[in-house]
Amino acid sequence: MQTQFSPEQLADPAMASSEGVIRKCVHCGFCTATCPTYVLLGDELDSPRGRIYMIKDMLENERAPSAEVVKHVDRCLSCLSCMTTCPSGVNYMHLVDHARAYINAGYTRPWHERMLRSILAWVLPYPARFRAALRLAQIGRPLAPLFAKVGALRPLAAMLALAPRRIPSAPQKHVLASTTRQRIALLQGCAEPVLRPEFRAAAIRLLDRAGYDVVLTPSEQCCGALVHHMGREKASLEAARRNVDAWTREIESGGLAAIVVTASGCGTTIKDYGFMLRDDPAYAEKAARVSSLARDISEVLIDAELPLGDGRGLTVAYHAACSLQHGQKVTDAPKRLLAGAGYAVRTPIEAHLCCGSAGTYNILQPEIAGKLGDRKAANLARLDADVIATGNIGCAMQLAPRLGIPVVHTIELLDWATGGPVPPQLAGRDAPKSG
Repeated sequence: MQTQFSPEQLADPAMASSEGVIRKCVHCGFCTATCPTYVLLGDELDSPRGRIYMIKDMLENERAPSAEVVKHVDRCLSCLSCMTTCPSGVNYMHLVDHARAYINAGYTRPWHERMLRSILAWVLPYPARFRAALRLAQIGRPLAPLFAKVGALRPLAAMLALAPRRIPSAPQKHVLASTTRQRIALLQGCAEPVLRPEFRAAAIRLLDRAGYDVVLTPSEQCCGALVHHMGREKASLEAARRNVDAWTREIESGGLAAIVVTASGCGTTIKDYGFMLRDDPAYAEKAARVSSLARDISEVLIDAELPLGDGRGLTVAYHAACSLQHGQKVTDAPKRLLAGAGYAVRTPIEAHLCCGSAGTYNILQPEIAGKLGDRKAANLARLDADVIATGNIGCAMQLAPRLGIPVVHTIELLDWATGGPVPPQLAGRDAPKSG
């Protein structure tokens, strides 16, 4: 795509990066076939190609973000399916991230949107605040049907619907025994340990079984993905710097074989720290090192020697999280691990399409997210499996209420098959359908 950015504009590293992305787009339209919002809505402006046109016009002419542009950029899930499809290597992720930061800096949203986004940014990245908010949600749940009838309050209804009816206990503390094995730092996360603390417990047991010592870095905080995708660039970069510092201290004190992530949405962002902090002379090199060490847990386990597994005759429907299959290009490892542990693995049609979770998307865009969630759940249900496995907490929370089948993390099934306890979501279930 031809561009006409001025030399002065291209002196800005963010603008130069976006100009390079835009120039790679050749208008082919392959992305429209795999974009969830285009497939659902059929609007060219809700396709990656359409958004690229709008973003180009906004950035190149330094226009104030219009309500129309904001609407269509907001509707983007950042599922990155377009990047898997694109034959020209367009890095749409970096372009839409820049557009969101530009919008956040130059557009004044209605008061209720500003308030909601501020609440999400203040609550979700902090486990203690998030846990307190979930307790309040138990009180407010009866108001959800009323909120759903008022346009400005629909996101609140979505929040209440997504809140679990039972709040799990906080995850147990993990104490590292001094050994000579390779050390791995496990991302503790923010939403995951509040909603499903069993994910971390299974990961620690599995990594120990695979021959690693697991470190939980004390000063690590939220990865910054949630605020990053809301265009809050300053907050996301601050989060990245805090974690780069924390993991750098861990690397320098005892060495790390990897920084392992069980929430693939976080993993995509951490793997991008090197790009996010590329122009910060104090952090560029450290951030690149951290990104190079970041691994989804399936990437680590596929190269490890796990004990033989007992799948107990279970059929598993594997839901590929977008942040894992498109953001990180990790597609085969989770399925190979499950099959190697003795499970029969099935994948749904339209496996490339997003379930509608996408960080805070299912709160900020509840109608579109709801339709995508229902569509994904229907495709998974057709597989007639005993359990759904996924690699991202957001997907698990989006799909679980829509299915009569337990939704667990891939690592819970691997842990169970190799000697760990039964996943809580499967405890007390009937015999497998395939049995």
